Amino acid sequence: MVSSDRLLAFAALSLLLVVVPGPSVLFVIGRALAQGRRAALTTVVGNTLGAYMLVVAVALGVGAVVERSLLVFTVLKLAGAAYLVHLGVKAWRERRDLRAAFGGAAEPRGGRRTFWEGFAVGVTNPKTLVFFAAVLPQFVDRGQGGVAGQMLLLGLVFNVIAVVCDSAWGLLAATARDWFARSPRRLSAVGGAGGLAMIGLGVTVAVSGRKD
Repeated sequence: MVSSDRLLAFAALSLLLVVVPGPSVLFVIGRALAQGRRAALTTVVGNTLGAYMLVVAVALGVGAVVERSLLVFTVLKLAGAAYLVHLGVKAWRERRDLRAAFGGAAEPRGGRRTFWEGFAVGVTNPKTLVFFAAVLPQFVDRGQGGVAGQMLLLGLVFNVIAVVCDSAWGLLAATARDWFARSPRRLSAVGGAGGLAMIGLGVTVAVSGRKD
């Protein structure tokens, strides 16, 4: 079992990491601006589940392989970056459809699809991947046994904090979107901005990270 001191220290470190906007937060904000509150919160849920899959992978020993292999890390990073760019381009192309959506003429976006897109971003987030692979094991007390269980518990703490913070970002961005929705031109602009933000984020993820 994880000691209370280690748990609190890990929670504090997780909070510091989560509150600084990274790929997941910026993706949620982009979704909130382009599609609204419901899409943003659905994205948060999918993103969080994807991030927890990384915790499970680390607990099972896969994280050590990713940490030691530049090739594996780079493949995962580029896959996530390419997916972000793809979603950004799609959002840019569909920016004018937001007007019809507010008028009720457009077909609503599937929540399941939004969820899985968030999941894909969460499970390929290089920032979270490195944190879980390199930092998470340091807070495990191997003398207490149950190493995998300790990692899963610590990962759960991280993801609870992430859900709260990411949801707050999403709701804040969705509130700003409501103001833009009063003007069709503003709404189209913010949809395009959300798409461009995702494209820029994908490019940033692709060129950043390990150089070893």
